[in-house]
Amino acid sequence: QVQLVESGGGLVKPGGSLRLSCAGSGSFFSINQMGWYRQAPGKERELVATIIIGGTTNYADSVKGRFTISRDNAKNTVYLQMNSLKPEDTAVYYCHARYVSSLRREYDRWGQGTQVTVSS
Repeated sequence: QVQLVESGGGLVKPGGSLRLSCAGSGSFFSINQMGWYRQAPGKERELVATIIIGGTTNYADSVKGRFTISRDNAKNTVYLQMNSLKPEDTAVYYCHARYVSSLRREYDRWGQGTQVTVSS
Protein backbone atom coordinates (compact mmCIF):
# COMPACT_ATOMS: atom_id res chain seq x y z
CA GLN A 1 0.00 0.00 0.00
CA VAL A 2 1.00 3.60 -0.60
CA GLN A 3 0.54 6.73 1.46
CA LEU A 4 0.89 10.18 -0.12
CA VAL A 5 2.07 13.23 1.79
CA GLU A 6 1.68 16.64 0.15
CA SER A 7 3.36 19.93 0.94
CA GLY A 8 3.98 23.36 -0.56
CA GLY A 9 0.56 24.95 -0.77
CA GLY A 10 -0.08 28.48 0.38
CA LEU A 11 -1.11 32.02 -0.50
CA VAL A 12 0.59 33.90 -3.33
CA LYS A 13 -0.08 37.02 -5.35
CA PRO A 14 -0.95 36.86 -9.05
CA GLY A 15 2.19 36.27 -11.07
CA GLY A 16 3.90 34.52 -8.20
CA SER A 17 5.19 30.97 -7.90
CA LEU A 18 4.69 27.91 -5.74
CA ARG A 19 6.18 24.44 -5.75
CA LEU A 20 4.15 21.47 -4.57
CA SER A 21 5.67 18.20 -3.45
CA CYS A 22 4.13 14.79 -2.91
CA ALA A 23 6.04 11.87 -1.46
CA GLY A 24 4.86 8.29 -1.68
CA SER A 25 5.75 5.76 0.96
CA GLY A 26 4.79 2.27 2.01
CA SER A 27 5.02 -1.22 0.57
CA PHE A 28 4.61 -1.56 -3.18
CA PHE A 29 6.27 -2.87 -6.30
CA SER A 30 6.36 0.39 -8.23
CA ILE A 31 4.54 3.68 -8.71
CA ASN A 32 3.90 3.87 -12.43
CA GLN A 33 2.13 7.21 -12.66
CA MET A 34 1.87 10.26 -10.45
CA GLY A 35 -0.01 13.44 -11.00
CA TRP A 36 -1.77 16.48 -9.71
CA TYR A 37 -5.46 17.30 -9.83
CA ARG A 38 -7.30 20.30 -8.49
CA GLN A 39 -10.77 21.17 -7.33
CA ALA A 40 -12.24 24.62 -6.78
CA PRO A 41 -15.36 25.14 -4.65
CA GLY A 42 -18.46 24.11 -6.55
CA LYS A 43 -16.46 22.59 -9.41
CA GLU A 44 -15.43 19.09 -10.38
CA ARG A 45 -11.96 17.78 -9.78
CA GLU A 46 -9.85 18.25 -12.89
CA LEU A 47 -6.53 17.00 -14.13
CA VAL A 48 -3.60 19.41 -13.93
CA ALA A 49 -0.64 17.28 -14.95
CA THR A 50 0.58 13.69 -14.90
CA ILE A 51 3.92 11.99 -15.33
CA ILE A 52 4.78 8.32 -15.80
CA ILE A 53 7.87 6.54 -14.60
CA GLY A 54 9.60 6.98 -17.97
CA GLY A 55 9.16 10.75 -17.84
CA THR A 56 6.33 11.34 -20.30
CA THR A 57 4.16 14.24 -19.16
CA ASN A 58 0.66 15.44 -19.83
CA TYR A 59 -0.75 18.88 -19.01
CA ALA A 60 -4.09 20.56 -18.99
CA ASP A 61 -4.23 23.28 -21.63
CA SER A 62 -4.89 25.89 -18.97
CA VAL A 63 -1.49 25.35 -17.33
CA LYS A 64 0.79 24.62 -20.29
CA GLY A 65 3.76 26.94 -20.33
CA ARG A 66 3.27 27.89 -16.69
CA PHE A 67 3.38 24.63 -14.71
CA THR A 68 6.02 21.91 -14.81
CA ILE A 69 5.60 18.43 -13.38
CA SER A 70 8.58 16.27 -12.52
CA ARG A 71 9.37 13.24 -10.41
CA ASP A 72 12.23 11.66 -8.57
CA ASN A 73 11.72 7.94 -9.02
CA ALA A 74 14.28 7.04 -6.38
CA LYS A 75 12.35 9.08 -3.81
CA ASN A 76 8.88 8.24 -5.15
CA THR A 77 8.18 11.95 -5.15
CA VAL A 78 6.35 14.13 -7.65
CA TYR A 79 6.68 17.91 -7.90
CA LEU A 80 4.61 20.63 -9.47
CA GLN A 81 6.36 23.90 -10.16
CA MET A 82 3.73 26.58 -10.67
CA ASN A 83 4.78 29.89 -12.21
CA SER A 84 2.81 32.92 -13.38
CA LEU A 85 -0.04 31.97 -11.10
CA LYS A 86 -3.49 33.36 -11.79
CA PRO A 87 -6.50 33.77 -9.51
CA GLU A 88 -8.25 31.02 -11.47
CA ASP A 89 -5.55 28.61 -10.29
CA THR A 90 -7.00 28.86 -6.79
CA ALA A 91 -8.09 25.39 -5.71
CA VAL A 92 -7.31 22.44 -3.52
CA TYR A 93 -4.57 20.47 -5.25
CA TYR A 94 -4.55 16.70 -4.84
CA CYS A 95 -1.67 14.36 -5.43
CA HIS A 96 -2.49 11.09 -7.17
CA ALA A 97 -0.55 7.89 -7.66
CA ARG A 98 -1.24 4.76 -9.65
CA TYR A 99 0.88 2.00 -8.23
CA VAL A 100 1.49 -1.72 -8.51
CA SER A 101 1.39 -3.77 -5.32
CA SER A 102 3.78 -6.52 -4.36
CA LEU A 103 1.22 -8.97 -5.78
CA ARG A 104 1.29 -7.10 -9.12
CA ARG A 105 -2.14 -5.55 -8.79
CA GLU A 106 -2.74 -1.94 -9.80
CA TYR A 107 -4.31 0.55 -7.40
CA ASP A 108 -5.01 4.26 -7.13
CA ARG A 109 -4.21 6.45 -4.14
CA TRP A 110 -5.01 10.09 -3.37
CA GLY A 111 -3.44 12.58 -1.02
CA GLN A 112 -5.47 14.71 1.36
CA GLY A 113 -5.05 17.86 -0.70
CA THR A 114 -3.25 21.15 -0.19
CA GLN A 115 -4.79 24.60 -0.62
CA VAL A 116 -3.39 26.99 -3.22
CA THR A 117 -4.77 30.51 -3.12
CA VAL A 118 -3.81 33.17 -5.65
CA SER A 119 -5.01 36.59 -4.59
CA SER A 120 -3.84 40.15 -4.23
